[in-house]
Amino acid sequence: MRGEDTFQESLFTTIQLESFVPGNHPLRPIRILLDQAMQNLSWLFDSIYADRGRESIPPERLIRAQLLQVLFSIRSERQLVEQINYNLLYRWFVGLTIEDRVWDHSSFSTNRDRLLENDVITELFEEVVKLARKQKLLSDEHFSVDGTLIQAWASQKSYRRKDDDSGPPGGGRNSEANFHGEKRSNKTHESKTDGDAMLAKKGPGKEARLSYMGHTVMENRNGLIVQAAASQATGKAEREVSAELLGNLPGSKRKTVGADKNYDTRDFVRDCRDMNITPHVARNDKRPGGSAIDGRTSRHESYQTSQRNRKRVEEPFGWGKTVGLIRQIKVRGLSKVNSVFMMTMIGWNLTRMRTLQE
Repeated sequence: MRGEDTFQESLFTTIQLESFVPGNHPLRPIRILLDQAMQNLSWLFDSIYADRGRESIPPERLIRAQLLQVLFSIRSERQLVEQINYNLLYRWFVGLTIEDRVWDHSSFSTNRDRLLENDVITELFEEVVKLARKQKLLSDEHFSVDGTLIQAWASQKSYRRKDDDSGPPGGGRNSEANFHGEKRSNKTHESKTDGDAMLAKKGPGKEARLSYMGHTVMENRNGLIVQAAASQATGKAEREVSAELLGNLPGSKRKTVGADKNYDTRDFVRDCRDMNITPHVARNDKRPGGSAIDGRTSRHESYQTSQRNRKRVEEPFGWGKTVGLIRQIKVRGLSKVNSVFMMTMIGWNLTRMRTLQE
């Protein structure tokens, strides 16, 4: 018998939101891990909010929503709020019931900035790393470092002389601009849209774009990120920031760090050795003056092992640029870029930890 195409909602329902999410859904273990990490941040949440007044959006829900944005490649906060409103899986993950009203996207942005101003994302990243260490998923001896360019949310037309206070060229919203014959550099020019973005390129012959840099330290056992930070895209940032991140690693025992040829400089090698870290850096014998790594380091089998393992440090960058939000960042200013980059690395770690538990 053919069924009738009618739609009539029941006045009352007893179905719970939990029943819509399969028991083996991959988001379930990720939410458990995230909630465990956030439990240790209750003191920080208490210090951010006043004791009296109207209740704001719970910070736990804000963080879960931001993680959803990373895991499902949601390009804007307006779209994020819209999808949470009708997607039952997203409602469940964030912690809303079917009847709860979803907040406005402008309220979401305002409350998110409050978390940013108090370094909540940085503290959350540390808690996720501590959780991985507690589960014995981390190596405390062998690491790899790398950096990647992150395209800024600013166009080449905004890159003008620092003393140019004029407005954008006339001719409409997408007016033409001719830069042929003009010598432009970070010393004399800056973006009028995002003052922290700098002109950079991946290598000789590549197109220069307004960019930031993301830096990570990966432990070599399971490929988890234990240190992360974003910086301006200066010529020395890749090595300077990596040395700073390596200095934040806990423990005093000797460590090793694998890296590509860009790190084969005497300053970086010296900094590593001063921190009791053996630099297993790929030799760049074509560099003027030769490689900073001699045969006493490269002859050991551990050097070859580090060189094989360090290639995995690029996997979080590839994941972050295809699944996450760091191919072209959609926020402006170094602090906000760092927050999005750190949240992307949190998403990578939680996804990786879930896989290791299977």
